[in-house]
Amino acid sequence: MAGRGTRFLPATKASPKEMLPIVDKPLIQYAVEEAIQAGASKLVFITGSSKRAIEDHFDADPELEKSLTDSGKEELLKSIQEIVPDGVSCIYIRQGEPLGLGHAVLCAKPAVGNEPFFVHLADDLIAGQPGCLQQMAAEYADHGGSVVAVETVPRESTSSYGIVAVNGKDRDRITQIVEKPDPAAAPSNSAVVGRYLLAPEIFGMLENIGRGAGGEIQLTDGIAELLKDSPVYAYSFDGIRYDCGSKLGYLQATVAYGLEHPDTGAGFREHLEKLLVKSAD
Repeated sequence: MAGRGTRFLPATKASPKEMLPIVDKPLIQYAVEEAIQAGASKLVFITGSSKRAIEDHFDADPELEKSLTDSGKEELLKSIQEIVPDGVSCIYIRQGEPLGLGHAVLCAKPAVGNEPFFVHLADDLIAGQPGCLQQMAAEYADHGGSVVAVETVPRESTSSYGIVAVNGKDRDRITQIVEKPDPAAAPSNSAVVGRYLLAPEIFGMLENIGRGAGGEIQLTDGIAELLKDSPVYAYSFDGIRYDCGSKLGYLQATVAYGLEHPDTGAGFREHLEKLLVKSAD
């Protein structure tokens, strides 16, 4: 979460993009809920400057809790007390210099240790039941190899993603992964999105690959090294992905979640229907 969210300036000048709300919860809380649903009990946040609001969000706030208790707002009190359930710990690690996603993952090595782990990019919001990470955990339990979430993108968009080629005869085992290839050179239009379940051996790869595209340590390059020695599988998840790192994707997610929210759904739908009628006149 160390990026500055420049596409959302000025909204993200003083507030992290991960704290942008979808209805009544920030993006980072959706990420945490998905991870906990998948069985994670240790949450490692890789942060940068101006990200203190994230720590505050997941920390206890006795003064606010007392105020809600005194005013009898039990539901609201419960909603903030359950942000981080009992038995789940939060660890915050500062990425001192923005050297890419691979470097951010490498920063987590001391906290992760020698065990498989999830990587979750909060601005990729995926609506699915069960959550995408839980689906990937089941896939990992089935075959034991690292797993990356993928979805099909238009060929002209491959230069914005890591792109994979797979061996369809071997349960979608990845044979090649390339960071942001030109559409003419892309091995497919199957794009990696913001969910990974990786073997701890990836840390050694990231320590040795050096800088890649954009002068950064690319997670894609680390995975390319990992798959030479270990199986890595592409997983087409069941769900709808919203790219909340873009304004359009963020608005699409807000509408979709607003229509499903028990407090807003009916009224919001009525409002949108009125807007459609008005625009058709």
